[in-house]
Amino acid sequence: MIPTVNVLSLSGVIDGARGDELRREVKDIMTHGSDIVLIDLHEVKFIDSSGLGALVSAMKVVRNSGGKLYVCSMNDQVKMLFELTKMDRIFQQFVDREEFNRHILTSNQ
Repeated sequence: MIPTVNVLSLSGVIDGARGDELRREVKDIMTHGSDIVLIDLHEVKFIDSSGLGALVSAMKVVRNSGGKLYVCSMNDQVKMLFELTKMDRIFQQFVDREEFNRHILTSNQ
């Protein structure tokens, strides 16, 4: 069975306001049914503490709905933030969408 995947491509700064939007988007996605949410951070320049909180909230929403959440395409600054805050232990990360597709989508077919 092929899983339903929704990709959210974020950009700019993920702060309190953008974090609230992210929470609403993820809740909406899960309400309409999704197995996997991939958050693509390719265009994200910075994430503040509110943004990190929003990502954790999004993870909880997805897990509580029986889905899985992954992140990909982090720049070095965002990657370092994830490491410093230990978020790299919570979120499974992929270098890019291609790596995600190879590891997650092909293993579910």
